[in-house]
Amino acid sequence: MKNDGGAVTDLKNERQGRTSIKASYTIYVGAVLCLALAVAVVLLSVSLSSCHKSAMRADSRSTVSHSLKILKQPLVILLSADGFRWGYQWKVATPNIDRLKRDGTEAYPGMFPVYPSITFPNHYSIATGLYPAWHGIILNSFRDPTDASRKTFFMKNDTNPKWWLGEPMWETVVNHGLKAATYFWPGSEVAKGKWTCPPAYCHRYNESVPFATRIDTVLSWVDLPEAQRPSLIAVYIEDPDAEAHIVGPDSPEISDAVTRVDAVLGRLLDGLERRKILQDVNVIMVSDHGFVGTCDTKIISLDELSAAANTKLPADWIESVTPVLAIRPPARLAAKKLKSMVAALNAALASGKVANGKFLKVFVREELPPRLHYSGSDRISPIIGMVAEGYKVVVKRPSGPDCGGAHGYDNTLASMRAVFFAAGPRFARGKQVEAFVNVEIYNVVTQILGIKGVANNGTRSLTKKIIR
Repeated sequence: MKNDGGAVTDLKNERQGRTSIKASYTIYVGAVLCLALAVAVVLLSVSLSSCHKSAMRADSRSTVSHSLKILKQPLVILLSADGFRWGYQWKVATPNIDRLKRDGTEAYPGMFPVYPSITFPNHYSIATGLYPAWHGIILNSFRDPTDASRKTFFMKNDTNPKWWLGEPMWETVVNHGLKAATYFWPGSEVAKGKWTCPPAYCHRYNESVPFATRIDTVLSWVDLPEAQRPSLIAVYIEDPDAEAHIVGPDSPEISDAVTRVDAVLGRLLDGLERRKILQDVNVIMVSDHGFVGTCDTKIISLDELSAAANTKLPADWIESVTPVLAIRPPARLAAKKLKSMVAALNAALASGKVANGKFLKVFVREELPPRLHYSGSDRISPIIGMVAEGYKVVVKRPSGPDCGGAHGYDNTLASMRAVFFAAGPRFARGKQVEAFVNVEIYNVVTQILGIKGVANNGTRSLTKKIIR
């Protein structure tokens, strides 16, 4: 019995050993399989990640090659037609403007200028993305209250950097190691930072230079080798502003001016097309403001106002007359007295004693409507008068007819609307975007060029709606 028990015990031990070996083998094989599976998953993940990154790179290359077929770097040409009111494009046949609209994007109905809707403040707002109170050019002509000599800024001949605040787009471009070129764009002759208005890329203002010559120079810049070619070209033409001041916006002469502007655009587009790069260039046509007709029956006299309000308005207090009435009393005049003066002037205007008085309203600067963004600078006179559309303020009422055209009024008026037409690889074809303020253009240009702009009054979210 003892031997039989030992045999049974040995058999049990043998079976347990075999079971243990089998279990160990099973665990080992399972571990190997798990490890192999883990390695396979890792390898697959790496492979998929690599494929995804390659696909992303391929997509990126595809986007770039789709956007630029000939040129290797983005190019923006910004053309401004002074005083081209939104709606002028329908006065006469404008095949080139129509082409730009058809192939690209337009602001509809038009683009808002900044207030005041006049030339230099608006061109510099386009260039900097800032409202006039921030970029400093608050009128075409104004005085610096901090200058004891009472020196006056005048738009066409003052290139002292002290007047021109902010950073215009051509300065931003050169700060990023790119090249920029300008042809008569207001403010571009001012040396700021790395921008020196180099003779090869910047022309000093001379209104006698034909428009065709300006466009041919633009095309010559485009022809430069890649290392010398500007990434930004900004060019300005005076039409149709000059004629509209004399004859008003509804005269046949304006139709002729619109035809000339369209021909200028056509010369540019045709030149780019001959070079087979039109599809690579972002061409943007803008204007600075609109226009409205004026005549001698719509006049408000400061002499009549002064008498009716029993308030003296010395000539050296008046910094601007129309369409922005700007009054700067001596600095010693307390804020309380300023408000009393404004109240007296407004009471006189509403009294019926001043012809057309109800069409002018006077404000203490800080009480102007916030939407104007026109109170944050000491360069703006302490007292500002806003005149109704088509009306003019004069010191003395003229004896004869005084008809023509004007601008500078409330920037929300339909007659003050400017234009924005743009086509190129970054603009959707046949698209309309809701009217926006021209301070957005700075961000549009820097975004197209792939550079970081400085802080400004534009909105990045709107930029995404304008370009793709």
